[in-house]
Amino acid sequence: METRAAAPRRLIVAITGATGAIYGIRLLETLRRLGGVESHLLISSAGWLNIQHELQLSKEDVHPLADVVHSVRDVGASIASGSFATDGMVVAPCSMKTLASVAHGLSDNLITRAADVTLKERRRLVLLVRETPLNLAHLRNMTAVTEMGGVIFPPLPAFYNQPASIDEMVDHTVARVLDLFALGPALSPAWAGLRGAQE
Repeated sequence: METRAAAPRRLIVAITGATGAIYGIRLLETLRRLGGVESHLLISSAGWLNIQHELQLSKEDVHPLADVVHSVRDVGASIASGSFATDGMVVAPCSMKTLASVAHGLSDNLITRAADVTLKERRRLVLLVRETPLNLAHLRNMTAVTEMGGVIFPPLPAFYNQPASIDEMVDHTVARVLDLFALGPALSPAWAGLRGAQE
């Protein structure tokens, strides 16, 4: 009896026009360091503006971090079809425009189409939404995506681990995000409780 080869581990990473481009870049760097996962990268035009402004990086710096780079206009790309197996998708950071498009199923570019496919195939979609304060439209769109099975993951820094730098805050968030996909051993340390805490 012929056995079917296991599909490779794949993760789609999109960077959109919210502040926090470092999260998407660090995600790619971490996947590259870990190995064993094929990364598919999408960057919106506003995402590129933030990468250049916040990180002073060019396409020549960023594209080599991914295994495959797709144009957001290429709605005929492999990741636009549910038949192309992936472990899911992360939008890091996720703008409110992208959130709204996903919440309403607009699929108006490859980022939102890939997110729609991820949801319809019941794969994990994680949105690192960035905005503050939030208005009612933002909250309702987050609720809609959550009801569809997506994970809303604002990249809020943790302080219980006493980070010494912004890099440590970013690394902790990226580790928590990747742990949601169970791609290998846990990257973020498990909380052991407060030592000496009293009731």
